[in-house]
Amino acid sequence: MKNKVWKRITTASLAAAMVFSLTACGGPKVELNDGTFKPMDASELVFPQSEKVTLTGLINYPANTTEPKDRTIFKRLEEQTNVHIEWNAITNSEWGDKIQTLMTDVNSLPDFIFTAGFGEADLLRFGQGGTIIPLEEYIDNYMPNLKSVFDKFPEYRKMTTASDGHIYSLPWIEQLGANKTAIQVIDNMPFINKKWLDFLKLEVPQTVEEFEAVLIAFRDHASELQAEFGIEGSIIPMSCIVNDGGQDPGVLFNSFGEGYGDPDKWRHIVVTDDKKVVCNATSEGWKEGIAWLHSLYEQELIDPESFTHDWSTYVAKGKSHRYGVFFSWDPANIDNLEDYVPLPPLEKDGKRVLTPCNGSYTSGYDRGRAVVTATAQQPALVCAWLDQMYAPIQSPQNNWGTYGEDDDFDIFEMSTNANGGEMLKHAPLGDASPVEVREAEAVGGPLAVLDEYYGEYVTCPDDAQYRLDWIEEYYTPYIEAEYVYPPIFMNKEDIEELSNIMADIGKNINAKKAEWIRDGFTDADWEAYKEMLQGYKLDRYLEIFQQYLDDYYK
Repeated sequence: MKNKVWKRITTASLAAAMVFSLTACGGPKVELNDGTFKPMDASELVFPQSEKVTLTGLINYPANTTEPKDRTIFKRLEEQTNVHIEWNAITNSEWGDKIQTLMTDVNSLPDFIFTAGFGEADLLRFGQGGTIIPLEEYIDNYMPNLKSVFDKFPEYRKMTTASDGHIYSLPWIEQLGANKTAIQVIDNMPFINKKWLDFLKLEVPQTVEEFEAVLIAFRDHASELQAEFGIEGSIIPMSCIVNDGGQDPGVLFNSFGEGYGDPDKWRHIVVTDDKKVVCNATSEGWKEGIAWLHSLYEQELIDPESFTHDWSTYVAKGKSHRYGVFFSWDPANIDNLEDYVPLPPLEKDGKRVLTPCNGSYTSGYDRGRAVVTATAQQPALVCAWLDQMYAPIQSPQNNWGTYGEDDDFDIFEMSTNANGGEMLKHAPLGDASPVEVREAEAVGGPLAVLDEYYGEYVTCPDDAQYRLDWIEEYYTPYIEAEYVYPPIFMNKEDIEELSNIMADIGKNINAKKAEWIRDGFTDADWEAYKEMLQGYKLDRYLEIFQQYLDDYYK
């Protein structure tokens, strides 16, 4: 399993696009839904429909995999509902550019966007501008599966509701563990080559000093490791992808200074135990951590391509078994499960701590996963069909894959639970990469997998279970933070101000992080860097986050 981050529309050009989208220039005009609730008789929303109905949807999918229209999940849903979806399918690599163009022309919009991935600013812009419609009344009247989730967990309704009181999107929710044992508390988990350690008669390092010594041993015994394990290509003591989410080495910063680490790679904020929002990228621990990584780089212990290689190259080197240490959501995505073990937080000066990722205490959550557009003439029917994605037996399939595939691999087999009801049982992954297998079968979109579903509707995925076990054993004991920044839905003005500030702050933080790990820095460089961030309104940036956090806890 790889933690997936869907591309978000953030360009300022879309603000002007709102007006254009409503004029429908360049094609036949369509009758727009003005957002007023359009009720339907319940008898018209029974599935399967008495006569085949056609709706239109927009979706993105991984390149080099089966198009969504040909996937078993959607074929089976059509049989069950008698609703045919005409999909406009766009590959992930093209999505960012094409969705921008599509949102500027109302004639190009389908009834719904299944994998929108819209951020808060997008939802408010498109919602208040009339390109997408409010959904709260449809949820309460025609979406019993999602309403049940909201009733059980009111925080999800709160997190999905915009500052103007409307719900403009349908969320993705994945519960796996909870609070300090939630599967999302750590993203970029470090893994160390236990096979190499055993060959060199070394133990898994527990301190910063021991870790550095192990990397040196990997470097100095490279020829022996190559000969013993038949490795083609140079030995790489440690590899990563700097500033790339789950592949970034910032988790190692936890060992230094205040122990904040770098758990929020995009916003660089953490919440202290007195509920104060601080920028970890201006902390002494961040400074010390970068200085230490630079010392490792100078000793040729870090892959020199860590600043430039992409995911496919990173994986290719991993599959050649060249890494001593790497960072990812799951080792099976990079090399294999058997040879690597998690590296626990490293002790320094008697302290060992891990700061959890923001939002992780409320489980996996994506607010803007799906939207219904103003072109939908039967929004109640669209929402009723989308509600099928929240059915307890359907959500796990959309999230991970399905059963009864025509190819050689099934994510699930249909089994029964202890009460004799239908239950999806995970099939063994074997040597397959979890992310690649799931990308070939799953469809994503809006869904909810709750902790209470495991053992009732679905088994816990093997890779999720061993990751949860690792978290409980290696990381939870060292999580001291009482708070993480929750998924708060801010108002349009504050979102826009934050976005503008973050564009400068985030770009410069990430640039200095990469530059300094590679080239080093001085105290004067550090002071100039902090002054630069203040010039980009860092204080105002933190003030906005603090205001919403205070309101949240009131």
